[in-house]
Parts: sequence; C-alpha cells; structure tokens
Amino acid sequence: MIERERVREDLERIYRAAVDAVDPANLTSRALDAGIPDASRVYVLAVGKASAAMASVLAARLGDNLAAATVVALPGTHSSRASDSRITLRESSHPLPSEKSQDAAKTALAMLSAASLDDLVIVALSGGASAMFAMPPDGVPLADKIALTQSLLRSGASIRELNTVRKHLSTIKGGQLLRAANGARVLSLILSDVPGDDLATIGSGLVAPDPMTYADAIGVLKRRQLWGRAPESIRDHLERGNAGEIPETPKRDDPMFERVTNVIIGSNRTALDAAEAAARDLGYAIDRSQELRGEANDLGRALATHMTAIAADRVCVIAGGEPVVTVRGSGKGGRAQQAALALAMELSRVAGNHRIAALFAGTDGIDGPTDAAGAFAFPDSVARANAAGINSETALSRNDAYHLFKGIGDLFVPGATGTNVADIFLGLVNY
Repeated sequence: MIERERVREDLERIYRAAVDAVDPANLTSRALDAGIPDASRVYVLAVGKASAAMASVLAARLGDNLAAATVVALPGTHSSRASDSRITLRESSHPLPSEKSQDAAKTALAMLSAASLDDLVIVALSGGASAMFAMPPDGVPLADKIALTQSLLRSGASIRELNTVRKHLSTIKGGQLLRAANGARVLSLILSDVPGDDLATIGSGLVAPDPMTYADAIGVLKRRQLWGRAPESIRDHLERGNAGEIPETPKRDDPMFERVTNVIIGSNRTALDAAEAAARDLGYAIDRSQELRGEANDLGRALATHMTAIAADRVCVIAGGEPVVTVRGSGKGGRAQQAALALAMELSRVAGNHRIAALFAGTDGIDGPTDAAGAFAFPDSVARANAAGINSETALSRNDAYHLFKGIGDLFVPGATGTNVADIFLGLVNY
C-alpha cells in the first residue's frame, strides 16, 4: 500500500507539472509580451474552457484600449463579480451546445458589429469552444444540431470529423466569424486541444480557413452510419450546400484572411514537455514513442503491451492526444477512464513481474460527463474490482469505467484545471 501511494504521488506530480505548463494566464501573458498590432480600440472575444483566465490577462494588459469584451465560459470557471462594465460574461455548456451557446454567439456578434477597419479583434480560443459557441443557419433548429452532436459523440467520431460537420451547420465556424468583424485586423491566441494543432479544427476554426466541404460533412455522417438518422433539416441543409445553393465556408485564398494572424500559445506538446522534465527530476528515464489516438479500448490494450515489453528500470512512458469511444452501453465514464480500464484489464493478463502504475487523464480535469479527470490503473486493478464485486468485462462493455474505478478508490479527481490541451497518459514501468 505504501508503494502504491508513492507511485500515485509521482504520477500526480508529473500530471500537475504538465497542467501548470499550460496555464492559460501565463501563456497569454507571454504571447502579449511578443507584441500585438497597434490599435486604439480593441475588441476581445474569449471562448473555451480557458476563456476566463485568458480574458483577465487581456483586459489588464489592454487597459483603456479595450473597447469591449465578450467572455464565454463554463459555470464555475470564472469569477461572478462584475468588475468592468466593458466585459460581458456569458455562461455556456459542454460537451453539447445549448441555448446558452447560441446566446453567447449572439452577444459576441453584437459586440463585433461595432468594430471597424482600424480596430483590432483579439480572439482568445481554447478547447470546448465548438460546443460553447453555436449559431446554426436558418432552417436548422438548434435542437436538431444538439441531437446530431450527441449522436456523433457516441459514434466514436474523431474531433476532426465532429468539427467538419459542426462547421457546415454553422454561420460562425470555419472562418465565418470574420464576416462579422467588418474588416478589422484579427489576432487569434489559441490554446490547442487538438493533436497536430490544426487551426481549422481547434474550436471549429472560428477565424481560420476551412479546407473541408459540405461533401466532407456528408461523408462523415455516412461513414459513421448517421446520415439516414440525421434530422431532415440537417440533411436538407448539407445537400443544398453540396449542390452549391449555400456558400461554402471560406477557403485559404479568401481575402478576409489577409488581416488575420493565428498564434498557437500552448498545446499538448507543451504539457508533455513539462511532464518529461518532471519525470526526469524524479529519476525516471523517458519513453515518448506512443500517441493517444484511435478507440480507447484498443489504445489501452496497446499501451499495456508496450509497457510490458520494456525491460529497463524506472521508465516513464509519456503520451498525449485524444482517443475516441464508440458508446454502446449506458454506464458512466469518459474516454480516459475507458482507456484506463482497458489498460488495467490487459495488464492483469500480461504484466507478469513488471511493476506498472499508470494515470490516464484529461488536462482539463474533466473526463466525459463526470467529476473525474481520469483514473489510475495497476496490474491488480481487476483483481481488486472482483474482490469488490465489480465485473471488469461488464464495466468495459457498458462504458461504466467510472463506477469500477470509484469502487476501488482509483478515480483521479483533481477538479477543473481551467485549461485544456487534450489528454495525457503517464505510465511508470519497473519503478
């Protein structure tokens, strides 16, 4: 038990170092230190899980040049005290959009309508923005978009697939927000939660060119076997777009982008680099050969196989990314917990004499619709679950990893971190 607690402490220390490295306030401040375009009036739109911290720094640094700001945040991630009449706060929702998401977009569009050619618009963008900021086109009810988003999330669609559809069911995503800025110069400061830092995918690319098309969006729905079940309003809109009856999202050659600068201020790699430094300080050698992608069940098993093939002592396997889960059960959990359970089940079969401890967690502190960021996994996790009367195979098939890990005391619940750069995996081998 003492050894288990020690390695858990090591894993948590490495995790916290990773999260601290992507503190949105610090990253925003550093980006501003590099300089911003001169403008006597600056409008700020901050949207995403890190919006409150990013907006706070921007407001302090801009001073009297701040004309107005709209901050779109999740409940509990901001101060409720209104200290500046120029700043409008709108609470929103995640992972599904809601009326609050639409209200937030309307507020932002009203603010941007006052901008002019000589002004600067700063868009502070972070993970979660796609759900938190929504404006479906005429003829597509918000309820239909919500229903389709939920189906996509359960289908195992990747973030790129999901946002390809979102952009083509929106009047603001896929670079379309620029149409509301009246030609103002735009600086986008981005905390990336997307593997590869694809500008068109992060936050559904509010001010970035969109290489995807209506045909691509239809292809995603057909590939995920959702086209026939999609609401009629959505099928009609996408088919009309594909036929050229509705304008495409703006592409790279659109003149609007000549006055746009997109800057990645932090990413999953930033967090992984900090995790590596922390692990080295604790005396671990580093293995960063793995990536977190694909189905969570497959990924968990692959990570277990990889770690049991390591012969050296005191190795820390570090990986980042965003797996997906095809939801088939009615249990409780998230992608990190699902992968952690698959990992633990495979370790119970193949770990042998290896001493292995692992943590799979979201950097935002929230994994799926739960209060946990993820879970710890050990070779004896399944045995301890069996002793507690919990069947691991049933939990995995029902997507109910949350209750299994809660039952054995291995949920990881750090609370919301106020940042978001996707997921990280930390595995200690032969510790």
